[in-house]
Amino acid sequence: MSYHFSAYMYRLRAIQRWSLMRSTSSENVAEHSFHVAILAHLLCEIGNQVYDKQLNADRAATLALFHDATEVFTGDIPTPVKHHNPKLLSSFREMEGIAAERLISMIPTELKHIYAPILHPEPEQDVDYEIRTYVKAADSLDAYLKCAWELASGNREFAAAKLQLQLKLESLNMPEIRYFQEKFVPGFELTLDELSGDQPEL
Repeated sequence: MSYHFSAYMYRLRAIQRWSLMRSTSSENVAEHSFHVAILAHLLCEIGNQVYDKQLNADRAATLALFHDATEVFTGDIPTPVKHHNPKLLSSFREMEGIAAERLISMIPTELKHIYAPILHPEPEQDVDYEIRTYVKAADSLDAYLKCAWELASGNREFAAAKLQLQLKLESLNMPEIRYFQEKFVPGFELTLDELSGDQPEL
């Protein structure tokens, strides 16, 4: 019997993000998931190495890679639409759950116990709850970096979104986010030539 889970995961590259915005550079969900995995891993390691926490960075990267998997069925619904009112958001969450169950049905039985908690965790049994907060933070951080990138390219379309995301990141009150913004964010506003000429001495 053939199982189509992986084939659907590869189709995330066909789902475009920021559909309501005029972008200088397109972005698909597969790219976004990769970026969120990098950021989630980095935020956890900042927490571990700088703030003496004990976070599973590898698990965070895994959860991040699959955090938008259901969008292969639902598409990327823009935040202003999704969060327009509680009823609409509730309906979308229900739709996400149905999509997750459909994906899980495409996984061989001997692997379901691995991927079901990643794709559709039961709230009362979610052992990854703390790590998921870092994945969510990384998700917002990646959106913020997209806005910074667009603004650096002269695209004012993302100015308001960047401000909203900055406020959201500040509201998380996570020292790891503040550390990342101080150490890493400035590089996203540089050109390639500026990045190449601004390397620390070895």
